[in-house]
Amino acid sequence: MTADILDQARRWLAQDPDPDTRVELSGLVERAERGEAAALDELADRFGSRLEFGTAGLRGALGAGPNRMNRVVVMRAAAGIAAWLGDGRGHVVIGYDARHRSADFARDSASVLTGAGHRVSLLPEPLPTPVLAFAVRDLGADAGIMVTASHNPPQDNGYKVYIGGGEAAGADAGTQIVSPADAEISARIDAVGPVGDLPSGKDWTVLGHEVVDRYLDAVTALVPDGERDLATTYTAMHGVGGRVLLAAMERAGFPRPSVVAAQFDPDPDFPTVDFPNPEEPGAMDMALATGAADGSDLVIANDPDADRLALAVPGHGLLTGNEVGGLLAEYVLDHTTGPDRVVATSIVSSSLLGKIARDRGVHYEETLTGFKWLARAGAPGQRRVFAFEEALGYCVGGDGGRPVSDKDGVSAALAASALAAHARRGGRTLLDLLDDQARRYGLHLSDQLSVRVEDLAEISAAMRRLRAEPPAAFGPLRVAGVDDFAAGHAGLPPTDALRFRLEDRGRVTLRPSGTEPKLKAYAEVVLDVDGDVAATRALGSGLLAELMASVAGVVRG
Repeated sequence: MTADILDQARRWLAQDPDPDTRVELSGLVERAERGEAAALDELADRFGSRLEFGTAGLRGALGAGPNRMNRVVVMRAAAGIAAWLGDGRGHVVIGYDARHRSADFARDSASVLTGAGHRVSLLPEPLPTPVLAFAVRDLGADAGIMVTASHNPPQDNGYKVYIGGGEAAGADAGTQIVSPADAEISARIDAVGPVGDLPSGKDWTVLGHEVVDRYLDAVTALVPDGERDLATTYTAMHGVGGRVLLAAMERAGFPRPSVVAAQFDPDPDFPTVDFPNPEEPGAMDMALATGAADGSDLVIANDPDADRLALAVPGHGLLTGNEVGGLLAEYVLDHTTGPDRVVATSIVSSSLLGKIARDRGVHYEETLTGFKWLARAGAPGQRRVFAFEEALGYCVGGDGGRPVSDKDGVSAALAASALAAHARRGGRTLLDLLDDQARRYGLHLSDQLSVRVEDLAEISAAMRRLRAEPPAAFGPLRVAGVDDFAAGHAGLPPTDALRFRLEDRGRVTLRPSGTEPKLKAYAEVVLDVDGDVAATRALGSGLLAELMASVAGVVRG
């Protein structure tokens, strides 16, 4: 086993074009040859398996070896995509963020794809993921590649693939790939030989900033003229959203936000946060402090690739993704028309959107988690105007369509700002709008927890146990029914998830994480509001806390 791993590492060194990872791997090999256990374990982890290419593409820690993100892995992925596209006549748009090695990975991809005969357009600089998704449709490309690990830790990078107009119906152009495309690309990656044998090209096109201008025109068109008097604070979370967000706010007519200066410029080390994810405890502390000091009405945050949006009201704290989703849904429906509209959310997000859709007379669809599904929601003839998931992802459209067929933290920030400015004119905030929704549709409160395990088999065992012996209740709420998504519930593709319906007062949904060794639980309680929203909210918060404590006990067994 040791000899085989060392042999794989030496073969890797022979083809690795990156001097940095060659030096790193050579050192590991030398230490392993001396019998150092830690080096042998590290090599076994790097060469005992490989990063699997799935519908989310690739994502992993940087370093040498097939189980890490590096130039060899990226070049092989690009060669697989080139083969999947066919006979060298495709057009691929490539974008990248400001993480470590992102620009290198983008250029390597461009070289491999042009070497295979495809036409490549490279975005001009590190830009948000939504700009890449927009460009795929805007340029009529056959595919798009985005080099990003979104809000992962600084040692990670990733590689996402978007379908283009040449390989899908126009309505799905610019969406992330779904099965069987992932398996088809993965099989072609497996067939790639040493990367030194791949033909390379240099004649790709570096796009000008005109594509960014067209993106800005498209997203600002989603917020028609209206109130603009709003004081905001913005953080880019050390990512690439800052300049694009400020340009969008200016073009839409909003006052320039005050910015969290220490987090505004791209920095791949994310030095001021433990994790560059607005959902993580502490990540928004600097933004909240800046917003309070500046007297802002609203705090706006993007994650590092700006495809997600977090909102906070100074003095109150963060709004949940479900709360923002409900508010943005009504904003979009107020500014669009027609019974052909469809709105969508995921199986782990709030049930509120379904009530809004019924009240407004529009179509509603529930999908599996992820915007690769949400962006495709709706039947032929239905117009996709809004989708969201609880993990701070929103896709905003208008009567003229949606500029981005994926989550977009910039267009969502514009819509949220327009909504908050309109409320401010009447002396109100987004919190008052949430209370209005609670009176109309009931108070919907949600929370989630994750149980991390050392062995993935523990997650499978827990899901088997819960299927075989479902709990009769969670805390004070009786289980009225169970939806097992493994069998393809409600016409959805099969997935490993369970939803426990709690009488008429909420639900609990369980599913394994798709990216980490975690079992995730999503809980919602729903209460009618009879008079005092604050009193109902206090009651609901207590009920939700009981529910979450019970969920934790049930999940851990």
